[in-house]
Formats: sequence, C-alpha cells, structure tokens
Amino acid sequence: MISILNRVVGYVEDHLTEDVDVADLARSLGTTEYHMRRMFSSLAGMPLSEYIRRRRMSVAAADVVGGGDLLGISVRYGYGSTEAFGRAFRAVHGAGPGDVRRDGGPLRTQPQLRFRLTVEGNTPMDTRIADLPDLRLVGHAARVPLIHEGVNPHIQAHIASLPADEHLRLKTLSSAEPAGLLQVSADLDPDYTEGSELTYLHGVAVGEATTVPDGLDVIEVPAGSWAVFRTSGPYPAALQSTWAATAADWFPSNPWRLRPGPSIVAILERADDFSTATSELWLPVERA
Repeated sequence: MISILNRVVGYVEDHLTEDVDVADLARSLGTTEYHMRRMFSSLAGMPLSEYIRRRRMSVAAADVVGGGDLLGISVRYGYGSTEAFGRAFRAVHGAGPGDVRRDGGPLRTQPQLRFRLTVEGNTPMDTRIADLPDLRLVGHAARVPLIHEGVNPHIQAHIASLPADEHLRLKTLSSAEPAGLLQVSADLDPDYTEGSELTYLHGVAVGEATTVPDGLDVIEVPAGSWAVFRTSGPYPAALQSTWAATAADWFPSNPWRLRPGPSIVAILERADDFSTATSELWLPVERA
C-alpha cells in the first residue's frame, strides 16, 4: 500500500492540469478506490481530493506571480472561470490571485508527499480475522458529523436521548456476532473527512431468526470478512489510536484491504464512568 500511495502521488504530480479519475487510477494500481482513499486520508491527514487541490494551487501560484493571463491560468488548472479559480486559490493561500500578484504573497505551499513505512509498528496488534454471514444491525440511528479525536458530543447526545430501559431492551435482542451493545458507523465518506456526516447506530447484531421490534432502524450488511482489533485503555483515546494504527501499521503489513461497509465498535468491559474500556474494533476487509 505504501508503494501504491507513492505512485498515486507521482501520478497526481504528472497530471496537475488534468482531471484525475481516482477510480480508474485505483484499478490500474491493483486496488480499490474505497481502500485507496481511506488509506490516503488516514496516513496523509487530508483527503486525496484536498491534496490534489493544494498541489494544483501551489504550482498555479508560480503562474499567478509570473503575471500570466488569469483566465488562461484558471482554465489550465481545470476551472471554468477566474471566480472559481480565485475561490480555490484563496482557500489554499489565504489571499486572492490579485493580492498575491501585487504583493508576491502570502503563499502556502503544499509539498509533494512521500509515504514511508517506518519501524513504528514494533508493538504487536491484537488482531483476528472473522468471517460472518449476512448481518443485521438494529437499533437507533442518527446522522452525525465525523470527529477524529476525543468524544463526539453529537453521538453522546444521541445515546443520552434514549431511555435507560431501552439500552437493556436492545441488549436482550443481541443474537449474533459482534455480541452486546454496539457503536456502528455507516455511510462514511470514503475520504474520511473530518466534519463529513455519517450514520451512527446504537444497537446490536441479530440473527436471521430474531424478530425485530417496530420502531428500530436496520442496517443490512452482506457476508464477508472482518479484521477485529482488541484494545484496552483510556476511552476513547486508546480506541482512536488503534484506529489510526490500522492504517499506519496493520494494512501496509498485511494482505488485506478495506471493503465498503460499516465499522463497528463492541465495548467488552468498561469503568463505571467510561474513563477506560476494553473494546473491539471491527473493520470490513477483503483479500488484497
């Protein structure tokens, strides 16, 4: 995967003035668009689309300062008008093309990325591969923004809005793996962009024979393989660190890649105040 991401960066650099067909690029590199976008975002700290925009505007800045025709520059970098180009330029540099041309700056350059596999993964990860049949996840769902670090207050509010006896009722419905009350994140942005919306479901996994009561939301998940990562420690910091380590350490070192589907967190044990917890992170995977 590290080699693939570096080839993606090289391709982007060679096609800064052209549209980049990410799906076609992923296929040509022997992977999937979904996995490639998720790994790029996780390791680079920004979506691939944002990196492309920053690199284009970094290179375009030289043309702007050089005094070229603004409409010609706009068209060269894929914008149909100077206004659209100006908005993208200002978003990256913090100033419009006219200001930069007059003052010579400010310019905020996005360097060309280089991905490297380091020895940071010297701590073994407690992982197993589970093959599950078709899965039904049932519970109470809400649309919430994605937050990478710390407690998500929108998810907290959603869970707090449920009556205490509803948590117990859900738990009694659990009849399939992953067992117990689950935190399910579905419909995630492939770029994993912070602030983008996802569907969060507080619920359980049920088998085919389980009758789902009225009033519950259902997420149907096809059969497939799952990578299961167990972690213990401060909550949610330890869980979020494990999530980051899957991209930085585990996926580059193992013959698996992400496939579309929800991510699931099962809380196995926790302190009364939820300051610490032992949990399992379930990620849908397929052979690379």
